Formats: sequence, C-alpha cells, structure tokens
Amino acid sequence: MTWRRQNQTCRHRCRRMKLGLISDVHGNLPALEAVLEDLPAVDMIACAGDVVGYNPWPADCVERVREVAAITVVGNHDRAVGDRESFRANSMALAGIEYAREELSDEQKDWLAELPRKATLADGSILLVHDHPTVQDRYVFPRHFPEVRPHIDEYDGAVLGHTHRQHKARIDGRLIVNPGSVGQPRDGDSDAAYAVLDTDALEVELHRVEYDINRVIERVEEAGLPPEIGTRLLDGS
Repeated sequence: MTWRRQNQTCRHRCRRMKLGLISDVHGNLPALEAVLEDLPAVDMIACAGDVVGYNPWPADCVERVREVAAITVVGNHDRAVGDRESFRANSMALAGIEYAREELSDEQKDWLAELPRKATLADGSILLVHDHPTVQDRYVFPRHFPEVRPHIDEYDGAVLGHTHRQHKARIDGRLIVNPGSVGQPRDGDSDAAYAVLDTDALEVELHRVEYDINRVIERVEEAGLPPEIGTRLLDGS
C-alpha cells in the first residue's frame, strides 16, 4: 500500500490518481487497522471527518489518520472536542466526546481544531466535506444525493460522510459518494467501510472488511463507556 502525503490545504495537481476514501473512524482502532490493511495500492488517502467520538481509541486514531491521510476535513465530533457548549446529542455520543477530551493531548486537540470544513482533491475537481456542501451538520442520506447535485456544479464529484451509510451515485454527470463509516457503520453491515476513487475514470469502488468487533466491545467496557457503543457494532446499527 502506497500513498503520497500532501499539505492539508493544497489542491492536488495530478488528477490521474487513485484515492483511498475513509470517513467516520470514530475512535475505532481495530476497524481502522483492518481498512488500512485491506486497502489496495492508492496514490493518497483522504478522510471525510469524524476521526474521534464513540469508540475508545481517540488518540490512537488521530495519530494513525495523521500518518496516513494526505488531507482530512472536520466532522461534527471532531469539532465537539473543543466546543463543550454547542454539542447536543445522545448519551453515547456525549460519553464518547468526553472520553476523547480526556484522552487526547493538547496538540491532538489543536490538530482537530485546525481541520478545514471543506477541501478539494484531484486539482480541485473533487469536493471533500463531512456533511452537506453548504449546510454544516446536515445529513445527506442516499435519498438526498439528488438534492446535493445543484451545490456541486463546479466539481466533477463530491465525497461526503456523516451518515455512516455507504453509497455512490452518478447524477447529471457528477459522482457523489459516501465511503461509509470505518468505525461505526449504520447501514446494516457490521464490516468496516471504505472506498477507492479513480479520478481519471471518475469511478468508485465500495469496499467492506471484517475486523475484531469483540476487541472493541471489551475495550469499551474497560474504558467505562456505555456498552451499546460496542454491541451496536455487531449488527451495523
């Protein structure tokens, strides 16, 4: 597996490349390790946000994503680490954020705080954003992909995350893809999700890979996090 590391804010100059796409790692190190092991040879990796939250390896996942991803955009859980007032969610999500705040170093928190909301890939032809292109924190489920199309006129395609549901579609000549969640799939498939994008052909392959969910369940218990954070992974919910 090979990739080229780039500056977080650059527009990549070579459009003919294969991109490894990951999103919503959510502190799940075993899932991330499985994805990186399974990932075929790519020119670079891009992450569509939410490196932390929920699962009990936030610091390890931050370091691993920093090591392998050429560019990462910010997710709502990433932002929540530094903003105690604005994050409103269920008890599991809140527990994961509090755990991340305790486990992350100041330098890791600074890295999350500096992540951009949007980025571009392949010489500016592909938009990378965690949620909706123009409305932060809005979920873009597969049925909403057509609604996103008018917001990406200047791009050949868009890579989104946030919903934890793997999907791809070509709408009026534009490719829209959610690579799915590495660390907490919610599409009924327990396997970790990722995608590989060929920017020349503008085609994407969706991938799934098994990992040791029991290891996560055990670590969730050891960390004192809500047990459902781990057990929900068994059925991809």
